[in-house]
Amino acid sequence: MILENKFFSVLFLLCLSFSYGQETLPIYSDYLSDNVFLVHPSAAGFRDCGNIRLTARNQWSGIKDAPSLQTLNVHSRFGQKAGLGLVIFNDKNGYHSQQGVQATYAYHLNLGRIEDYKQLSFGLSMMMVSNKLDESSFDIPDPVISQIVQSESYFNADFSMAYHNVDFFGYLTVKNLMLNARNLYNSNYESLNLRRYLLSLGYYFDYYKNKKTIEFEPSVMIQYIERTSEKFVDFNMKVYKELPTAKLWAAFSYRRGFDTTDTNQLNYLTPIVGVNFEKYMFSYTYTKQTGEILFDDASYHQITLGFNFGCFGSRRFWNERGGKTNRMF
Repeated sequence: MILENKFFSVLFLLCLSFSYGQETLPIYSDYLSDNVFLVHPSAAGFRDCGNIRLTARNQWSGIKDAPSLQTLNVHSRFGQKAGLGLVIFNDKNGYHSQQGVQATYAYHLNLGRIEDYKQLSFGLSMMMVSNKLDESSFDIPDPVISQIVQSESYFNADFSMAYHNVDFFGYLTVKNLMLNARNLYNSNYESLNLRRYLLSLGYYFDYYKNKKTIEFEPSVMIQYIERTSEKFVDFNMKVYKELPTAKLWAAFSYRRGFDTTDTNQLNYLTPIVGVNFEKYMFSYTYTKQTGEILFDDASYHQITLGFNFGCFGSRRFWNERGGKTNRMF
């Protein structure tokens, strides 16, 4: 009975790894934590300051070997039109893990006055990912279990475009252009189609009352996965409040899946709170799944730490209008 239970536990974790471990860099709600570059490469070097962002995400709190993700990314503008960025990530899910590094080049074309942020941007990322399956701790007698650490590496690429016009923004990104990842769960190492399409649109509003400003940023992000035809939409609202020495903000995201073959659609509710103080940024993200059928009844937690560097003053006029360089997009 103990052996049977352990077998099904291992089988369950392998299924989770197969389902969720084959993505290159998972897409959560990180982009709302002042971290849009993690999703859209064309954001590299867009703003007046270089950015460093560190995230730590824990899913299914209290469950052993639950999924976890850590990312470190940095990006900055170089010269008048170029942006460079780098992402390092570690994604662990049960007995499966993957580590990757991604390098990005972006080109920014100004279409008007620089203070208006009327700009067309292009970004290209190249990445290398190493997938690992650790079977060394398995003690179940089965010829398909090798009881070693299997690994396979592959390369991929993302392409992204962005358009900004004063307070409007739009991003279009194609992730995993090369399609292929190596499937560790198939003895023939079958290649997988990982291509995903992302479209983000939003607008930025100022509300003035008694010389105090509250800023609103509604946005939407649409995802489409080519291999499975899955569709997801994030409906987002972000609010900023300027204080004498800091800037407080809060966001709420509702992710809805649109799968025509499933009556119980995927639903995620994600509130986020954060603060920008001088060159530093901190945010906390909480995610809860809702619906009749749940993958789990646990919560998702994420901490994001940020630091801005190399700021320049060519857009001082924009900063005087309420610090809009702190916006997400």
